[in-house]
Amino acid sequence: MKSIFLGAVFALATPWAAMAAEPITRFDVAEDHTRFAFAPAPVHESGMPAHGNPFVTQGYIYPAGTLKDGEDGVLADGSPAFPELVLGTWTCDGWFVGEGGDATTGVWLVSRQILQFTSGDVIITQGTELADVGVANIRPITGATGAFDGAGEVMEQTLLGFNTHMGVQTRLVIPEDDYAAQYRFFED
Repeated sequence: MKSIFLGAVFALATPWAAMAAEPITRFDVAEDHTRFAFAPAPVHESGMPAHGNPFVTQGYIYPAGTLKDGEDGVLADGSPAFPELVLGTWTCDGWFVGEGGDATTGVWLVSRQILQFTSGDVIITQGTELADVGVANIRPITGATGAFDGAGEVMEQTLLGFNTHMGVQTRLVIPEDDYAAQYRFFED
């Protein structure tokens, strides 16, 4: 009788524990410079992609805070600097706009980002990206599966800078309150 009772308690506790688990809502992304590809034209005299140049790239998803100042998330050969911390793979495609690869401020990319977690869960976000380091930008979440289904309607992206291999390093955050995150961008 005691084993039946304990079995019932365990059977009920397992779904409750799964429901209580919250998805991670903050993560860092390190671009793998060996996976960055763009079209041969148009380009600036500097050789950087110009307005209208399409690109595709990939990188690694890490827990937020992994990519501190001066910390590269990718090694020279393109492998992750912290393999034991990798949460998944980030894939990004889109187009350079404005001043493109020569931009230092404002919108420089229009992109789609696919975050594929090792759990199999996925987040897809589309929108603009800023060339400004340390400035948050709102991007709509256009799709999500698994633990991220219903996690939010927007995501904030902040460019942390570039690693020593010229790959972008960025922080992505799903705010707790979508309205508050969006309202912040319209305040005077």
